Amino acid sequence: MSKTPVWKSIALGLTSEIAEGRYSTGDRLPTEAQLAAQHGVNRHTVRRALAEMAEQGLVRPRRGAGVFVAARPTDYPIGKRVRYHKNISASGKFPGKTILSLTTRKADEAEAEALHLEPGDNVHVYDGLSLADGQPIGLFQSVFPADRLPDILAALSDTQSVTKALQRCGVEDYTRVSTRLTARAATATQALHLQISEGAPVLFSIGINVGPAGEPVEYGRTVFAGERVTLTIDED
Repeated sequence: MSKTPVWKSIALGLTSEIAEGRYSTGDRLPTEAQLAAQHGVNRHTVRRALAEMAEQGLVRPRRGAGVFVAARPTDYPIGKRVRYHKNISASGKFPGKTILSLTTRKADEAEAEALHLEPGDNVHVYDGLSLADGQPIGLFQSVFPADRLPDILAALSDTQSVTKALQRCGVEDYTRVSTRLTARAATATQALHLQISEGAPVLFSIGINVGPAGEPVEYGRTVFAGERVTLTIDED
């Protein structure tokens, strides 16, 4: 079994300390010499770890001054009422979304089962990027039953909001009935969209949302940039 490179372990450790609030936005991190002594490595190893964090947008080096925290990972609650714009705004950041595609196709086996469809039934699919302060944090795909929500794509095009689009289609409220999380390494395509390194840690989420009567309305897949998001469990 391959071991995690030391530089990556240092980067992950510093990222965790930022997420835990040990360092706040604008704080200066310990110097390369201090970090090297702390971890028992040479400064080149520390420099690579900091370069990786800078590439992720977590820190910013200032010539002659040091390396400073650019942004803390975004807290993202997952519970019965997952609302993207509300969650990001509550974290103190500005939410945004970019539409990558809006299409209609046949449901795959997992989608058909989750949405209570017959294999081969049509689904409407919304692929996009979730942003926090303009930085991509999640690559998502939302799948909707085409027969029950025939106008969802037009509503999504207008609003770029699942909540508002569902309301336009007569679904006034919805709740999350299941969430499954898996740790993975970013593929080349995921890395390109999320502006991270190929192989960087990501969290893969699968969720099912249902309407007031318990009818499935959305099957969602999201790949979160692991170093930019802290997923929290909201039991309310």
